[in-house]
Amino acid sequence: MTLLANHPQRSEIRDLLLRNIVLRRLDAKAFDELESDLAIVDYRKGDVLLSQGAHEMEQYFVLDGVLKRVVASPEGKEMILRFAKEDDMDTSYAAWKLRTPAPYSIRAVTKARVAKMPLPQWAAFLDRHVELKDDFEYEVMHLMSEVMAHTITLHLLDAPGRVHRFSRKHPELAERVPKKELASYLNLSAETLSRLKHAGKI
Repeated sequence: MTLLANHPQRSEIRDLLLRNIVLRRLDAKAFDELESDLAIVDYRKGDVLLSQGAHEMEQYFVLDGVLKRVVASPEGKEMILRFAKEDDMDTSYAAWKLRTPAPYSIRAVTKARVAKMPLPQWAAFLDRHVELKDDFEYEVMHLMSEVMAHTITLHLLDAPGRVHRFSRKHPELAERVPKKELASYLNLSAETLSRLKHAGKI
């Protein structure tokens, strides 16, 4: 873990962050302020960024690779709620604001590079930049809506419909997410996903 301000690839990483869905409207002065709190971390496939039930939480900006948000039942059954790729972010901001434990885990689906900072520092930064806070909270609500829509889709659409919806909404992820992970996200067996893929559904 290296602070962005001290990172040997600082310039390239700054450019990547300024394309992020949340940070792209930041002016140079505000970004300079943020930079001192951002840590750059490289994760291996399968690494855990956030554990379900944790109380210490962070804000994540994806620089490279794919992350997943996963919820597990007490029996250990898991459900993937969403994926996040470059220029996207993930967070447990709502749980942190409500002072409740993290309701899900965040893990690396592929090798990934992430810029992160503790949520208390991120929230303090947002309070100093109200326009950014409005954009960020809108994005948090959008992500919650996206997760809800996905959950409804699992109940309302048949297998081909689920696969078609994913390929239409997330074509950039169709070939990047491992088949086992994608099948789990769509609540399908890997065999069914493979059959639909060969049939041209994805």
